This record gives sequence, C-alpha cells and structure tokens, in this order.
Amino acid sequence: MTLPHLTPEDRAAALQAAVDARRRRAEFKESLRRGELTLADVLERAKTDEVVSRTPIVTVLESMPGIGKVKAGRIMERVGISESRRVRGLGAKQRVALEEELAGR
Repeated sequence: MTLPHLTPEDRAAALQAAVDARRRRAEFKESLRRGELTLADVLERAKTDEVVSRTPIVTVLESMPGIGKVKAGRIMERVGISESRRVRGLGAKQRVALEEELAGR
C-alpha cells in the first residue's frame, strides 16, 4: 500500500482538521454526559454533523449519564447492534429499538 504524498501545507491542514474533529467529538460527548443531549438529539444531529455520524454507538451510550461499558454492551446486545456500528450506520429498526430501550431514562 502506497501512502499519499502530501505537501507540508496539506499535511498541516489535515492535522488541523483532525484536531478540530477531536475537539468537537469531546464537546459532543461532554454534552451527552451533562444530559444536554438526548439520543433523539444525537440521531437528528448525525444527519448533518460528520463528527456525530462517525461516532460509534457504544461511545454515545457510554457517554450518557448512568450508562457505563457493561450497561452499554448489554443494551447493544438486546437491541442487536454490532459493537463496531457507528451512528450513521444504524438502520431504522435499530434506531427505534434503541430509542425504546432508553425511553425510561
């Protein structure tokens, strides 16, 4: 596999884009932790926000108040979502099932 040859300017731009994406993802996860966003908000935002749409579902669940690694894994297992699935990759039935699963929160 050959690597692309980037000019120093292209490399700097790519590094800045990565930094921006990490910052936005951290802010997004913090909003979830504080309870400012719901799962419905996340699913809606994923339609237009690339950072949110590329976030793994397990990360979204673990960032929500009261849900840790074990509980997130159990929820995903009950709903039938693969651990590697990202928000963008959820099917319509998986979205509904996930929202129903978390409705009591």
